[in-house]
Amino acid sequence: MNQDRRDRLRDAAIGVLAESGGRGLTHRAVDAAAAVPAGTAKNYFPTRDALLRAVAERCLEQYLAMAAALAGAGPGPAGARELAALLAGMLRDVAGPGRPRVLAYLELQTEAARRPWLADLLDPIGAADFAAYAHLLRSAGLPAGPERVRALTLALHGALLHLLAGAPGTLAAAGLDDLEAFTRGLLAAVHPGEAP
Repeated sequence: MNQDRRDRLRDAAIGVLAESGGRGLTHRAVDAAAAVPAGTAKNYFPTRDALLRAVAERCLEQYLAMAAALAGAGPGPAGARELAALLAGMLRDVAGPGRPRVLAYLELQTEAARRPWLADLLDPIGAADFAAYAHLLRSAGLPAGPERVRALTLALHGALLHLLAGAPGTLAAAGLDDLEAFTRGLLAAVHPGEAP
């Protein structure tokens, strides 16, 4: 099969999942989003589970590419202030250009609650975040014990939902209306006396 067309279909499926949710992810919707003849997505991914698998695999590929780019971007943040700025930038991406990718991933996680095989496919993404944030903490010269890494990672994961919804009252109550202040405060809570 044509790999370029397969990738085009998988990218279109991410867009459909982000825009229409799990119930909107159909072969017909993917064909329309990819601007290909009707039936093309079904030829590549014959069942809905095959379509979900393809989207999950594409999300994993994108995550690994982003992680590799981040790892190759230099030695990491030099201190808590740089780490806070980096985390704020990552959160800004979630509310901006990364929004469709993150929405699709969260929709896949919802589907995974009923499909253990899908949870297995997505597990490397969630699990890798803990190691990535531990690396960032160490790079910034901050302690990276398991409890601190868990607190930071889970707080950032929790922030995603509010950023995606974008409700102004909730964003203000959570401190997410000022991402720099939020990430500085989060690091101060996780590392009292050591953060910016």
